[in-house]
Formats: sequence, C-alpha cells, structure tokens
Amino acid sequence: MTALFQSWGLSFEWAWGLATLAGILLIAVPLLLAVAMSIYFDRKIWAAMALRRGPNVVGPWGLLQSFADGLKVFLQETIIPSAANKGLFLLAPIITFAVALMSWAVVPFNSGAVLADINVGLLYILAISSLGVYGVVMAGWSSNSKYPFFSAMRAAAQMISYEVSIGFILICVVLWAGSFNLQTIVLAQKSHVWIINGFVANPLLFPMWVMFLISSLAETARAPFDLTEAESELVAGYQTEYSSMSFAAYWLGEYANVLLMCALNATLFFGGWLPPLDWAPLYLIPGWIWLFAKIAFFFFVFSWVKATVPRYRYDQLMRLGWKVFLPVSLGFVVLISGYLMFTGHFA
Repeated sequence: MTALFQSWGLSFEWAWGLATLAGILLIAVPLLLAVAMSIYFDRKIWAAMALRRGPNVVGPWGLLQSFADGLKVFLQETIIPSAANKGLFLLAPIITFAVALMSWAVVPFNSGAVLADINVGLLYILAISSLGVYGVVMAGWSSNSKYPFFSAMRAAAQMISYEVSIGFILICVVLWAGSFNLQTIVLAQKSHVWIINGFVANPLLFPMWVMFLISSLAETARAPFDLTEAESELVAGYQTEYSSMSFAAYWLGEYANVLLMCALNATLFFGGWLPPLDWAPLYLIPGWIWLFAKIAFFFFVFSWVKATVPRYRYDQLMRLGWKVFLPVSLGFVVLISGYLMFTGHFA
C-alpha cells in the first residue's frame, strides 16, 4: 500500500503514514462492526438455548438492536461518583478499549494480510493483553466503592493466574513452529498431521488447545469464570459505578477481547487462514473467509459455555489455574521439548 501512495507522487514518509492509517482503519472499522454484531448474536444464542426469542424488534430480525443500545448509552449522562478519582475513573475504560484494539495489529487475516508482521508477534499479544488488567484495577480503585474494589482484586489475581498457564501453553506452540511470528506459526500447521491443517490434530498439542480454550474464557472473564462481574455478589463488579459511554467502552473492549481470543484459538491451533484440510479445491476459498468461519465457531462455543455452565466459586477458579493448569502445562513443555529434541526437530 505504501508503494501505491508513492505512485501518486507522495514522499515515502507520507506514503508510509497514510498506508499505516489505512491499515488501522481497515482493521478497526470492521472490528467495531463485528463487536456490535457479536453482542447481538451472543444474545440470540443465549435466547435460543433458553427457548426465548432474543432481540427481534429493532430492524429486520432485531439486527439493529446493538446500534440502538449504542445510541441510548451515547445520549445518556456520564455520572461520576463524588468521591471517585475523576481522572483515573475516566481513563480506565479508555485503556481497556484501546488495549483491546491494539492487540489486533499482529493478527494475520491471510497470507501477508497483517498490519504489523513482526517476528515477536506472539510476545506482543501477551504484553498488550496483560495491560488490560490495568483498566479493570484502575476502575475498581478509582470508583472508591467496595464492590468495584473487590472486583478489581479478583480480576488482578485471576488474570495473573491464567496468564502464567497461557504462557507455558504458547511455549509449546512456539517450540513446534520454531517462531514467535504468527504467520510462520500458521504456515507450520500446513499438513501437520497427514492432510490436516492445524496443531489441534497433534496428540501432544491437543491437550494444550483444550487448556488454552478454557484459559481464554478465564482471561476474558467469561462464564463460568466471570467472577469480576458476579452480579449476585458484586452488583456488576468494576462496572458498577459506570454509565453512558464509559460503560459502553468496557462493553466494547470486553467483546473485542473475546473475538481476539477466538482468533488466537483459530490461528495457533486450527490453521488460521488455512482450510481445515490440505486439499487443493479448498484453497479456492479466500483465507480470510476460513479465518472468519473459525472465529465464528469459537464465538459460538464461548456463548454456548456461558449459557450452559454455572459460575465457579473463587477458590475453584484459583485452584484450577494454579494446581491443575500450571503443573500440567509445565509438564507438557518438558514433554514436547524432549520429544522434539529426540526426533531431531531442532536439527
């Protein structure tokens, strides 16, 4: 795209700047639309599983319900508690929303279709996603209210606990692919087991995917790990004192993170933009369609779990992270690295 702008007579600096801005908009605008529609489909899936209708009034089949909700919160007044730290109170949702969008910069949508094709893409996602906890902790502390504060403490402990196991799981993927670059990881999954594209078909990496999927639910505070928003205990958790667009920013950031985790499940274990099978006719379908289909499948799984699985107790949440996932993932790092060394994979 930089070369295109240069052909219009622009200098390299201006061409590069415009190309980067265009790339950001090409990702951010469809992502925001996808977030709005994902909220709608989330509600429809829950309704179907509870034998209800869900949104069906605003627009055809209720498709405009999310936009109507967005307009409603936009027109509402932003209320700031009198005892709150005003600066941090307003900054917290901005951090959460911005961090949720920044993570998408290194996600490859097709071969070469990535905003920032960096060699440490996976480390970038880990670093950026770790910053998301600051938005929650700042909201809980700055609200100067006990329920948001309890939620912030839960969120900090929960995200730290499951990021440790996620780190070891990703080490297994990196060892097998030999790179932190997400495009390289996707290409390493081509014909990984017979004609199947994806690490999920590998007997040693399949348990890692199961653990990564569960950890994704915990990392995004989705049910059954939604202890940070447990309305039966904390009213609404760290969002209790928020209203209007500050509340909407948290809502959008949460769903953007859910879609990111769906994309990572697809990219790291299910072949990303590659078709499920290494069969020539399947490659006639554009790669971004395959990636979108896989993201949609995982989003359905996320909604399915939320509609059917009861919430964990907090002690169960922490025990699963520290006493089950951490030792198992560490053991698989040793097992997989030993197997790769024994078979000469690193030669």
